[in-house]
Amino acid sequence: MADTASAPHAHPRSPLSRPIMAGVVTALVGFTSSFAVVLTGLAAVGANHAQAASGLLALSLTMGAACIVLAWRYRMPITAAWSTPGAALLAASGAAGGAGAGIDGGWPAAVGAFLIVAGLVLLTALVPQLGALIAAIPPSIAQAMLAGVLLPLCLAPITGLAANPWGVIPVVLTWLVFARLAPRWAVPLAFLTATVVIVIAIATGAPTGARAAVDPAALLPRVELTAPTFTVGALVGIALPLFIVTMASQNVPGVAVMRSFGYEVPWRPAMLVTGIGTALGAPAGGHAINLAAISAALAAAPDAEPDPKRRWIAGVSTGVSYLVLGGCSAAFAALVALAPTAVIPAVAGLALFGAFGSAVQQAIDDPGERTPAVVTFLVAASGMAFWGVSAAFWALLAGLLVRGALHLGRR
Repeated sequence: MADTASAPHAHPRSPLSRPIMAGVVTALVGFTSSFAVVLTGLAAVGANHAQAASGLLALSLTMGAACIVLAWRYRMPITAAWSTPGAALLAASGAAGGAGAGIDGGWPAAVGAFLIVAGLVLLTALVPQLGALIAAIPPSIAQAMLAGVLLPLCLAPITGLAANPWGVIPVVLTWLVFARLAPRWAVPLAFLTATVVIVIAIATGAPTGARAAVDPAALLPRVELTAPTFTVGALVGIALPLFIVTMASQNVPGVAVMRSFGYEVPWRPAMLVTGIGTALGAPAGGHAINLAAISAALAAAPDAEPDPKRRWIAGVSTGVSYLVLGGCSAAFAALVALAPTAVIPAVAGLALFGAFGSAVQQAIDDPGERTPAVVTFLVAASGMAFWGVSAAFWALLAGLLVRGALHLGRR
């Protein structure tokens, strides 16, 4: 019989430490598996080192608070996360011309786009028709766009082997070994190996990403506020694709994951909390928070706590752990800045393999939708940008146009 939140209480009472540790593990896996993707994405759309570190701090604090509020209020193991696919989208949006070069208005415009995303998430909570409009976008098109955005980032471990074999090979081998032995920890342990590589490079005087030693003061968490600007290019090139990716690849799957464990996530409150969290974090550099999808199972599954009525403790523990990790955000950002060539991009690429594979599978799963999906994927992967608008928007437009042409007049 499936384990459900409404099942009668027939579970032995486990120690409180069990759900608490489940929450700690959820936060550690979620943070270390993808923070490099977040820093890469923020830097790509124009953030300097301090602003990217501030963004990581803002995301950690807001998603930690969201976990605590939702889990405590609704007595469910609801967890929040930053939008990893959204961070990958940012990396692709700014990669064509260097940091922020492809973004109309630079970093302030990116911050403005983050605020627009927050507004759209809040509207989704208040106006059901907006959610229905997003649901009307064929999943194959949305997932093909995501796969195209992820492809260049997923190639980083491969290209890194040529650029810096001695730095990247240990990272890839660690990931490969633990992808077999302990898949949940494969990326965090790959990052740990990357840390060892960075430390060895610093100790031996090998070239690293930073030209000078890191100021100890830079290791302390600090908020860097940016006044937003609003541009059409950032609206259609960042905000709309980021909103769609966050909804289609995080919030909707997150609800499905929770439902598989017997929990019905309260949709409107969840969107209100994550929308407000995104709005609060945006001026400090946070791009978006949302319901956790993949990592949600770590706190909601029976392994976290046999009694489904007590798993909410794991959700609260996850939130508290994110708050603690947020205090280390500047140190993590400094570590990334010191990394030798190709090492951190390799870790980020490995972290996105699972998301890329899932997106490709969903994009081409329906033979009738395959051609529009392929067009969407290719346009997104091309990285082309016109009039300051990123490839993600043009990919969605191209896919929908091709789909409309192929399906015109059909029932």
